[in-house]
Amino acid sequence: MASYNRVVLLGNLTRDIELKYTQSGLAVTEVGMAINDRRKNQAGEWVEETTFVDVTLWGRTAEVASEYLSKGSPIFIEGRLKLDTWEKEGQKYSRLRVVGERMQMLGSRSGSSHQAPDSRRDPTTYDESEYSSRASYAETTPPRSNGGTPTPSAAAPPSEDNLPF
Repeated sequence: MASYNRVVLLGNLTRDIELKYTQSGLAVTEVGMAINDRRKNQAGEWVEETTFVDVTLWGRTAEVASEYLSKGSPIFIEGRLKLDTWEKEGQKYSRLRVVGERMQMLGSRSGSSHQAPDSRRDPTTYDESEYSSRASYAETTPPRSNGGTPTPSAAAPPSEDNLPF
């Protein structure tokens, strides 16, 4: 039987990002997310419930997150679940966490003190698969032909106006 392991989270960071590097030079960070849920209880009253989730980001995704995000920043993460297990003083422990594979920053860009390292790239969206053949980002000013109409092959980065939520 086939398996499917996908997680989609929308929430806020619970702490500032601490970027670290492995011995091989790969960037890594573990961020905490708070995901709020509002539902009715058995008495029909609205109840707020917060779930806290640990998310690990690797590579350029971790670097982008540390550059642009801080405690309280809204963030969208897509990734997979991973179970960590370890033993300490004879006691076995386990923890379920999310390995983030795609990240989208949702806050407004106004008031940001950071400049994008590459002005052609939209700093609100980052996909770890950027370097794969499946994902590519076009310049924010796509090539124009026939009187100013964008060419069909040019894909502009997503804007805040066309987010599905």
